[in-house]
Amino acid sequence: MIRARRLVAIAPLVLTLSACEFAPHYTVPATTPPPAFKEAAGWAPAQPADDQPRGAWWTVFDDPDLDRIEQQVTDANQDIEAAAARFDQARAVARISRADLYPTIDARAGETSGNLSHAVTNPLPNRRYDDDVVGIQASWELDVWGRVRDTARVARDQAQASAGDLAAATLSLHAEAAADYLALRGYDAQAAVLDDTVAAYAHALELTQARFRAGYAAEPDVSAAQTALELARTKATDARLNRARLEHAIAILAGKAPADFTLPVRIVDTQPPATARVLPGDLLQRRPDIAAAERRVEAANYKIGAARAAFFPQISLSGLVGSEAHAPAALFTGPATVWAAGAAGVLNLFDGGRRRGVDAQAHAELDEAAAHYRQTILTAYGEVEDNLAALRMLGDESGTQAAGVEAATRSRVQAERRYSAGYANYYDVITAQNIELAAKLDLVRIRFLRMNADVLLIKALGGGWRTQDLPAAHLASNETVQSK
Repeated sequence: MIRARRLVAIAPLVLTLSACEFAPHYTVPATTPPPAFKEAAGWAPAQPADDQPRGAWWTVFDDPDLDRIEQQVTDANQDIEAAAARFDQARAVARISRADLYPTIDARAGETSGNLSHAVTNPLPNRRYDDDVVGIQASWELDVWGRVRDTARVARDQAQASAGDLAAATLSLHAEAAADYLALRGYDAQAAVLDDTVAAYAHALELTQARFRAGYAAEPDVSAAQTALELARTKATDARLNRARLEHAIAILAGKAPADFTLPVRIVDTQPPATARVLPGDLLQRRPDIAAAERRVEAANYKIGAARAAFFPQISLSGLVGSEAHAPAALFTGPATVWAAGAAGVLNLFDGGRRRGVDAQAHAELDEAAAHYRQTILTAYGEVEDNLAALRMLGDESGTQAAGVEAATRSRVQAERRYSAGYANYYDVITAQNIELAAKLDLVRIRFLRMNADVLLIKALGGGWRTQDLPAAHLASNETVQSK
């Protein structure tokens, strides 16, 4: 009882010491965002802005096929499943680390029988013994220096970072599906242009053959018309090959075997949607990869606290209460009652510099995490600038290319008239046809490149995600390690 009273007496001192904190005070690494994006000239606020669909951002394209594909990506994409499993693992590690804050209590029961050496029992004749025990034992590492708390905080922050990784992977895969889908529709549009061209070239070949039979055209004219037709057919087949590859890629993103997935050919005339204005500083709250990088900085910060705590004694309490007797029938009698309580402390005196190495490693990990956080922000700025520039310049290209298509069409018509009137040879017609076809295909390509740039801009802006979406509360249910 005297020892028990001593343990009770030192408890307030232990609780006072448990307030020790060796981790540095955490502050988010400083960054200086520019006041505006360089390429944002003419980037007017769009409607809707923050009230855009935050999760299903792809609905701004108003395409039911795309909506269906994206839902399939959400439900069945295996990379998202893997990222979700990694998050579940990290969350489980956080729970395991929090469990170390509490005592471990075990039920204990056992029976031991043996035969002692005659040298031990001499001169007693009985060499056999039995020992039966049943009881409850507990052990608890007192977190005097904050090592357990900091380790739990590290696991919590890493779980939050894993949640950011999951959101970033989900955003990236949805953006990839949207980009592939729009590219596929671009090949549908190119194939339609080429099919019309093949039909026109086939008709031109028939006319040229008729002129040749009538003696108004030379044989090389027929060969040139045949060549133009076959090359157009080749381009049409190539467009369909590229479309097939994209359809297979979309199937895999949607979690399906390519044989089980089909997208009917459809010509879409969607215009790139307007995108809400976002300032550079807003990216710090909108990008899940930035949030994940910041959580890893805080985790590295608390690793320093755990490393520093290793220089101080590790103190633990243990206790046992139960019954012990030489026969099971006597276990629950008064004299069989046993109890034990104790405290122990361990202080390493020499480890060859291991703890100093761990401490230095923790500081270096903090520096690395901070640098990665800043680099992630810079990369985000660059991605937004790239796609703002792409949208603006592709818009300009679309206008000039449309004018070029009109001019190429007029040139082709004039060349055909001159050839029919005998003022030009057929190679002039072929040249004009090739220029017109290339111009039309480029116009389609530019239009869908604009759509792709819009997808990439939405992705670069975080797709409507917010830092508040990080699952903080249920990852840190204990107030001791509650996220700020």
